[in-house]
Amino acid sequence: MSTSVSSCATDEAMPCESTPVDLPRIERAVREILSAVGEDPDREGLRETPARVARMYAELFSGLHTDPKVHLQKFFTEKYDEMVLVKDIAFNSMCEHHMLPFIGKAHIGYVPNGKVVGLSKLARVVEEVSHRPQVQERMTEQIADLLIQELEVKGVAVVIEASHSCMSIRGIRKPESMCVTSAMKGLFRTNLSSRSEVMTLIYGDRR
Repeated sequence: MSTSVSSCATDEAMPCESTPVDLPRIERAVREILSAVGEDPDREGLRETPARVARMYAELFSGLHTDPKVHLQKFFTEKYDEMVLVKDIAFNSMCEHHMLPFIGKAHIGYVPNGKVVGLSKLARVVEEVSHRPQVQERMTEQIADLLIQELEVKGVAVVIEASHSCMSIRGIRKPESMCVTSAMKGLFRTNLSSRSEVMTLIYGDRR
């Protein structure tokens, strides 16, 4: 069970704040890993590494302790029933299979049903859903489902493109590979012209 621990940086310009992540436990685990691979965790270059890694994990997994749907609960009532698309939302996430990052961009399009949200709210949803142990397929579905549930949109399309370091720096080692996932709901699933429109707006001549 995680505990609230004070996180105070010793070598970085970061404020002292409370985090629900058990930082000392992570530090002990990192020291153990360093010893297990044959390193000396007490040598000068590694002495502060466990603390750095603990703070890094607290940041990368911050989405575990937030609820992204809150960003969609402040909306505006508008009589607008054409597509809204936010492209190229940069993100980084952590593959839960190898605990290595995957980095890419998300594209979110939706057709409102009387409710629209500020464009930055979509980016905040991506940020919080990505900052947790993830797989790209689930992340894509989670973002789409949130818009359906919270905004009751007529349709939503989520496309995510990402490069996975678990595939580029280990194992098969294919650094140029790109994983693309999509979730089409409502109009974008049932109406071929709507799906074609959003894909054209996302990719243009790249298709």
